[in-house]
Amino acid sequence: MRRGLWFVAGIGAGVYGMVRARRVKEAFTADGLSDRWQALTLGARMLRDEVAQGQAEAETELRERFGLVPHGRPQLVSAGGFEPFETLAAQAPQEPTGGERPPQPSDLSQHTRAHKEGED
Repeated sequence: MRRGLWFVAGIGAGVYGMVRARRVKEAFTADGLSDRWQALTLGARMLRDEVAQGQAEAETELRERFGLVPHGRPQLVSAGGFEPFETLAAQAPQEPTGGERPPQPSDLSQHTRAHKEGED
């Protein structure tokens, strides 16, 4: 009985060792390395998606908590007497049309001369 037990234990250890050796050998073949690389990239992609989802949830929660604008294009808000960009862009001087001419450097020198002489 004792010899039979050791015989079965030896067969079991041999089978276990052969299976492990076959798995290690398969892991280091081109197909095995390719499978491992694909599994690694899939895991990294899943981690990236989970992190992005967590960031979006946290941002939504913070926006709700502080009463900020929902996701989308950020709005420019007037703060401290400054006008929003859209308002400033609408008030910007337009390009000169047919009859008007843009100021020339000679016009500026005449204005400077007049100012120095006190004619302004």
